[in-house]
Amino acid sequence: MKRQIIFMLVVSLLSFGMIDSAVTKDKSTNMETMLIDLERERELELLKIEEERIKQEKYHQEELENFLDAIGFRESSNDYTVTNKWGYMGKYQFGRSTLKGLGFKVTKKEFLSNPQLQEEAMMALLLHNKEKLQKYIDVFDGQTVNGMLITESGILAAAHLGGQGSVKRYFKNGKVFRDGNGTKITSYMHKFSGYDIKLKPNS
Repeated sequence: MKRQIIFMLVVSLLSFGMIDSAVTKDKSTNMETMLIDLERERELELLKIEEERIKQEKYHQEELENFLDAIGFRESSNDYTVTNKWGYMGKYQFGRSTLKGLGFKVTKKEFLSNPQLQEEAMMALLLHNKEKLQKYIDVFDGQTVNGMLITESGILAAAHLGGQGSVKRYFKNGKVFRDGNGTKITSYMHKFSGYDIKLKPNS
């Protein structure tokens, strides 16, 4: 009788051990499944973030290209080879002093025959003007001044026409610069506003 009782106790203990082991194993499997699912969710989220970044980058690049095309068309009908009566050259009508100030030491022939160089010069000028006008962009971007919506692209277009100094004077005291053709910087500020260009180094 005593042996039978001992045998039953051993069987019971072994049975409970097997159940505990199975439960532990089941919990471990569930935890591993949860971790795998979380990792997959994280990977999908990172993928979505990267896709959105690429989408935004493409969008801003297209906006920049549209902006440059519009400026180039207004300046020269996008003609890289043209020189006006005041000596301003190429698609964006650069003056020699501006090119020199940006570090482009080239002859007129070299400049007019090299579209890529002209695009590089334009980007260098835009980045330079943005750096000099950043605090004005920070204050006035999205604001309405004298009935005109002010944006970063409009400010940079105005600086292209009349220099960043003329833009500063406009915001400080309302003085409106005109170029040799009588074109006001405010006309550029208005005409070329609204391009979401998001300029940054190496754009």
